[in-house]
Amino acid sequence: MPTFSTNDGVTLTYQDSGGSGSDVPLVMLHGWGQTQAMFRHQLGGLGDRRVITFDQRGHGLSDKPHHGYRIARLAQDFVQLLDHLGLDQVDALGWSMGASVLWSHIDHHGTTRLRRLVIVDQPAAVAAVPWMSAAEQTESGAIFDVAGLLTLNGDLHGPDGATVREAFVRSMFSGDTDPEVWEFVANEITATPARAAVPLLFDHCAQDWRDVLPRIDVPTLVLGCDGSHVSPDSQRYIAERVPGAELHVFPTTDASSHFVFLENPTAFNAVLDKFLS
Repeated sequence: MPTFSTNDGVTLTYQDSGGSGSDVPLVMLHGWGQTQAMFRHQLGGLGDRRVITFDQRGHGLSDKPHHGYRIARLAQDFVQLLDHLGLDQVDALGWSMGASVLWSHIDHHGTTRLRRLVIVDQPAAVAAVPWMSAAEQTESGAIFDVAGLLTLNGDLHGPDGATVREAFVRSMFSGDTDPEVWEFVANEITATPARAAVPLLFDHCAQDWRDVLPRIDVPTLVLGCDGSHVSPDSQRYIAERVPGAELHVFPTTDASSHFVFLENPTAFNAVLDKFLS
């Protein structure tokens, strides 16, 4: 697969479907601990649409340096990928932590290079930060409090970190999970070492992006799933605060996890392609 180097000397691996059906390509950003391979059904499954994926630093086949594990740095890596490919405007999809990377990009650079935005299954605030009221914690979909975040990161950094990481990702599934899908996900998470995963998860979960939402001024689609560990109400919250945003929540009859695009690519791709078209 092709690679490019960031301005701090990190080599990132990407894929480009090269489709010619759209003048504006779709760039897809994966979540924490996962890889661009999560989008294996979208890279060639959206007709002749040009789709670009990449392994963020510390993940997949990209370099795993000893620096830069902050959302702001990952957002800069995204910009440098666009620069490398000579792309002035893209459609961008962020799943899970990938959504945080795009919110950080918008916070720093605005939406000039974005035609359309897709947010997939990511709360605007993962940890219930102390300045949030109880009502705000509930409506924004915070998954745990700050003490819980510290405990999780401590456990991930501990001697049983690999087991803790697998259990954490396994909790993102409900219902009967296809064994092949779970095996694939469980294997992909092993590519990210704890020295990258732990500080990045802390930085990711400690962010509060609620103030960015009303400033998003491009067509936006928010996707959730009834069977995910991320509350669909948190996706409704986002859609209500992004001006003109559309919302689609996949029912458990379609999928039952944080990984709809893997569980049911047919349903996911149909909703995505309709919005982008």
